[in-house]
Amino acid sequence: MPGSSLDLPSLRTLTGADVLKHVDGGRPECLDVVRRAYLTHERGDSSNPHSAFLRFPHLPKSRIISLPAYLGGEFDVAGIKWIASFPDNPATHGIPRASAVLVLNDMDTGYPFVCMESSIVSATRTAASALLGAEALSGGRVAQRIGVIGTGLIAGHVWKFLRDLDWKVGGFRLFDRERSHAERFGRTLTEQGAQDVVVTDDVRDAFADCDLVVLTTVAGEPHLHDPGLLAHAPVVLHLSLRDLAPEMVLAAQNITDDVDHAVRENTSLHLAERRTGDRSFIDGTIAGVLNGDVAVDRSRPVIFAPFGLGVLDLAIGKWVHDRAVAQGDGDDNPDFFGEAVR
Repeated sequence: MPGSSLDLPSLRTLTGADVLKHVDGGRPECLDVVRRAYLTHERGDSSNPHSAFLRFPHLPKSRIISLPAYLGGEFDVAGIKWIASFPDNPATHGIPRASAVLVLNDMDTGYPFVCMESSIVSATRTAASALLGAEALSGGRVAQRIGVIGTGLIAGHVWKFLRDLDWKVGGFRLFDRERSHAERFGRTLTEQGAQDVVVTDDVRDAFADCDLVVLTTVAGEPHLHDPGLLAHAPVVLHLSLRDLAPEMVLAAQNITDDVDHAVRENTSLHLAERRTGDRSFIDGTIAGVLNGDVAVDRSRPVIFAPFGLGVLDLAIGKWVHDRAVAQGDGDDNPDFFGEAVR
């Protein structure tokens, strides 16, 4: 009624520094949050529509993606991530390629209760998902040697999880089409305690004698075609989704996070489906591996290609929010919705 005073919800904002504070202090917890989110999604207690890709006729390399989702169970939260990828940013503007925000909605009122910087959330859930898969598929937190192809932001987050989860790694082989990027990444690894870090100019060296291979490039189409690279049965974390030609996909066991999501948008799995006409080459989901429904033959190569589910952003985002509230971080805006009522 006119003149009524309504107790409208507030909206908290969290900056990148706020988010990073909690991620930096809690990567083992992040891994467990992602594990629980995957299992909740596998049980069907979620809604995760396909991502929508906004593309531009005058900027063919750029895109903005929306990822709406709901995650039930212990999480009971809805929200949306809005993430832009403008690959020319570093060279043209001197700023990172990716930028993102995450909005979470309360399930009692539907009102948004937090808006946070989300490129860190996105990179964190991607790296946590990768390391969760690596451990489940290899059987432990040990690697004789890790090959890294593409040494940018996501590779850096993968390294931080390896470090903070106390993986035992004998060495690293680093490849990037920009050798200077690999050299810089190699210096970071060495300064933070990694052993036997070698930068190579031949991508094959990032496979040879590496029992774990991490692909974190910006490739838009396959550039790796030789199934012989998998002859020694490595675990391949295919985080960039489009690096491997169908013949490599078909030479391995294939695990993803959600089949319907992963087999689209010209991913390597999508190209393999076009080649074969079906999806029988996909062995199952990582949640299926975690709960014992999917068995993995460790004598054969296995590729984990997670598409990146919005429910993971919600899970990590809510975890960050709850920690931030408990510690008084961020800015709470009690009047954000005040003028919405006339």
